[in-house]
Amino acid sequence: MSSDLPTHYVAPVAAEQPPTDAVHVHGKPASLWRDAWNDLRGRPTFWVSLAIVFVILLMAAWPTLFTLAPPNNDCQLANSNDGPAPGHPLGYTFQGCDIWSRIVWGSRTSISVGLLSTIIGSGIGLVMGALAGYYGGWLDAVLSRIGDIFFSIPYILAAVVVMTVFADFRNILTMALAIGGFAWASTARVVRAEILRVRQAEFVVASRALGKSRFGTLLAHVIPNAIAPLLVLATLALAGAIVAEATLTFLGVGLGADTMSWGNDISQAQRSLRVAPMALIYPSIALTVAVLAFIMLGELIRDALDPRARARR
Repeated sequence: MSSDLPTHYVAPVAAEQPPTDAVHVHGKPASLWRDAWNDLRGRPTFWVSLAIVFVILLMAAWPTLFTLAPPNNDCQLANSNDGPAPGHPLGYTFQGCDIWSRIVWGSRTSISVGLLSTIIGSGIGLVMGALAGYYGGWLDAVLSRIGDIFFSIPYILAAVVVMTVFADFRNILTMALAIGGFAWASTARVVRAEILRVRQAEFVVASRALGKSRFGTLLAHVIPNAIAPLLVLATLALAGAIVAEATLTFLGVGLGADTMSWGNDISQAQRSLRVAPMALIYPSIALTVAVLAFIMLGELIRDALDPRARARR
């Protein structure tokens, strides 16, 4: 007896079927720093400023890679204000010293003061801004008022007073303390504002819910996620500290006359400006190029870390 039921066709079932909603992700997940790097590496000005900064830092660390002429020990009055000569591409100063050698060796002093001042100022600003922004209350009020006092004092004028009072202890560390010790207020303000933003994030609430102390949460989660603006400010502060060192030394209240620095060379060259202007122009160019390189690098990093600035380009 035949069956009247229709015959149904059943398709073969694959042994392994891919998930219906599978999402294939290629590459690493996006992050603030990775997006900033992808933006920076495509900008020629970033590589130019980075190359200049690298050369200046290398010159400050190993000056003998750039010149073999001693900056002070080979000064001869017979070469006073002479022009370029073999082995001396920029000529001589009023005292008969090699200008190129003094520029190379002077970079060590200027960069050392700039780095130490930046470390001191950024360190104080980070501590003051982080504590004020995270804990709030009376601590925020006290630290903010202290910051306002320091913010109202021009740090160049304060450094002049400090270097005058400690005239017998004029060295790189004293000048760095004089500059960085009064230039931290603006950094503290920016850090405080960033801490106020970050402390409301969910990962901070989760850290506190898991039993981590407030100070531990501040160190482990809040500060690392609020450090980006500080890095930008540190780059710009380094340029400002280099200018401050040159200004104080030029005014005669900075490092001693026997210390090699761009400010000293500019100050000593002004006496022979009419007859040998290049002795003043060359160290001025070195100072300008160094400051512009650090400022340009800081501005580029700031734009790269700002998603809105990247979107506008």
